[in-house]
Amino acid sequence: MTKTIVVKIGTSSLTQPATGKLALSTISTLIETLCNLRHQGHNVILVSSGAVGVGCARLGLTERPKTIALKQAVAAVGQGRLMRIYDDLFTTLQQSMAQVLLTRADLVERNRYLRAYDTFQQLLELGVIPVVNENDTVAVEELKFGDNDTLSALVASLVEADWLFILTDVDKLYSADPRSVPDARPISLVSDIQELMELQIQTGGKGTQWGTGGMATKISAARIAIAAGVRTVITHGRFPRNIEKIIAGETIGTHFAPQPEPTSARKRWIAYGLVPVGKLFLDKGAIRAIAEGGKSLLAAGIKTVEGEFDHQESVQLCDVEGNEIARGIVNYNSEELQKIRGCHSRDIEGILGYSDADTVVHRDNLVLI
Repeated sequence: MTKTIVVKIGTSSLTQPATGKLALSTISTLIETLCNLRHQGHNVILVSSGAVGVGCARLGLTERPKTIALKQAVAAVGQGRLMRIYDDLFTTLQQSMAQVLLTRADLVERNRYLRAYDTFQQLLELGVIPVVNENDTVAVEELKFGDNDTLSALVASLVEADWLFILTDVDKLYSADPRSVPDARPISLVSDIQELMELQIQTGGKGTQWGTGGMATKISAARIAIAAGVRTVITHGRFPRNIEKIIAGETIGTHFAPQPEPTSARKRWIAYGLVPVGKLFLDKGAIRAIAEGGKSLLAAGIKTVEGEFDHQESVQLCDVEGNEIARGIVNYNSEELQKIRGCHSRDIEGILGYSDADTVVHRDNLVLI
């Protein structure tokens, strides 16, 4: 049976830790593995970090750039080199590949989101392996994925993949960093979102000096993917052949069980594609209504409005302590909401002089986080 498989490899696996130079044996084994999966009839997408790391090595830089402008310039140098290596290896194995560079804006705008979906589907139908990276050269800070763990999860969600493999520099998830806590407990299975959220709180740490992601970003990525029904695995990037073994049923790495009832594509776009530009702090009654009753958000339940935003933009819905409960697309802008917060829906027209909607966020445009 044909599966759609997304594989993300991080800079820590693509490069030598000490020098930042490419780990060619690992890359070659990875490409062989992906080609084997493709020859078995599976759809395969590779999300690859490494452009900045490769650019640093090519330019003789000894540490990752600190400024956006320098990072973008270095990424432009490294991306071409990285794609050349991938293309040579795929060509040797008679496998077509395509470079796909994405920015967050490609997933924020609904039409561009759908066009990205169509492009991926067409490439997969042609038997091509897309190689995806963030378009670091043009991405702006406000609209960045931040790390390719998040990008890979959003791609897996977009194409409704069966598997997401996040290849990193550890063999699996641990209860603490095993490099500093000798008795850290290995975790083979994360079975529900609550358990995942608890792990997210307990797990911290940054990536290597050449990369951007730490374990916390991988857990966040897994959360996005499992909400889309994608089985997610964190495993060691130095052993790419483990991907085939895991698909065959071996218990390697940490598995994140997908939600039995995946969130709809539109609600996944609202939850993780859009970038929230404000916050609404809600009273307990409103939280109960949207979290337990599946209701829309009304103006009466809003206690505080934070940020400046227009109608039809995305906001976070939080409790009074600031914990995010949900996200949604608002029917009123921030200035209007400052005037009508805490008021009954029937009073909106009298306060504003007009009434665009009875709800602030309709339940069809609201998704629990």
